[in-house]
Amino acid sequence: MVKWGPVIVGFILAIILGNLFGVYVNQYWGVNLGLFIAGFIVGYWVHEGTIGGLWNATVAGALGSIILAILLIVGGTIFGGIAGFAAGAVTGFTIVIVSLIANIVFMGVGGAIGGLISGS
Repeated sequence: MVKWGPVIVGFILAIILGNLFGVYVNQYWGVNLGLFIAGFIVGYWVHEGTIGGLWNATVAGALGSIILAILLIVGGTIFGGIAGFAAGAVTGFTIVIVSLIANIVFMGVGGAIGGLISGS
């Protein structure tokens, strides 16, 4: 079952830690480390074991992907009219697919490890 408190906090942590580690630690793998740590925190916080941690961390990552796609579509429509809407929709769809895969891998594995450590 999804616990929305840790999911929302994990979404915010993924944004903050991903940007922080991407800029200050390493621009190539720092973002992935930030996603992993955010997923770990969510998985540890929910106390539902490995599967519960994996599921909640993956939902947090998917939420971030969907919000990013919505912002791209709205921004494209505001600044580019119908052509901007089309470009934003195509780009948003592509980014959702790619970031869902990345978030499932990095946040999901981090959440599973956090859930394993927290026990239950």
